[in-house]
Amino acid sequence: MINEVSIDLRVARKKAGLTQADCAHLLGISTKLVSRIERGDRQPGLEEIAILSVLHGKPLEALLPSVMLDAARLLSDRLETLPSPGNRWAATYNRQETLSALADRLSDQLNGHGGA
Repeated sequence: MINEVSIDLRVARKKAGLTQADCAHLLGISTKLVSRIERGDRQPGLEEIAILSVLHGKPLEALLPSVMLDAARLLSDRLETLPSPGNRWAATYNRQETLSALADRLSDQLNGHGGA
């Protein structure tokens, strides 16, 4: 099943002038696995995604758009039901500011204005 990530990786590899064998060597996997990733038959693992991110100069989010969107939705749902802290202590000093900034980032991302 071809997806935007697999097409993106194939295009990035070709644009960089690299062969599947080059990418396979840099990823530490077989050429057959690179082919399967580019066809969308196999999802790259976390380490492979990190290497591809560095190799192609793309942020991780660009290589995982659907995963990032799912994570944003899940985090947004959990943020809405986050319990209040029991009592005030030093570590909660920036809590509200952090949570408000997170809510803003998630809203932007889920409404199509953000990084994924």
